[in-house]
Amino acid sequence: MPEIYHDRKDQLEKIRAALLPGEEVEAVFDLKGGGTGFLGVTSLRVIVFDKAFLRKMKAIVSIPYARITSIAAEDDAGALTGRGFFSSSTVVLAAGREEYELEFRGADKAHYAHNLILRHML
Repeated sequence: MPEIYHDRKDQLEKIRAALLPGEEVEAVFDLKGGGTGFLGVTSLRVIVFDKAFLRKMKAIVSIPYARITSIAAEDDAGALTGRGFFSSSTVVLAAGREEYELEFRGADKAHYAHNLILRHML
């Protein structure tokens, strides 16, 4: 079995426990900021473990790729690096009326997650 990118083993195990038959984990990212705990990218969907969803209850939110309308990388050209896109650690995922602002623990992880998700959308 190939190595799956993940920041924390306990988060990887929670994503594995939520898989459907035939579904495979591609990556699990620990997130920063209020509300969202971590993000799983699978062969069928994006899974957000959201601590602020539904009145402060913990919830696993499943977003099938067909429901994702856009994914955006924040342009951080004003930062000291001046590198623009993917110098920021923030990605915004839009699905229907919901938007998920995902703050990753580093721009490299945000870029990797963006590309994994985008590959499934195209």
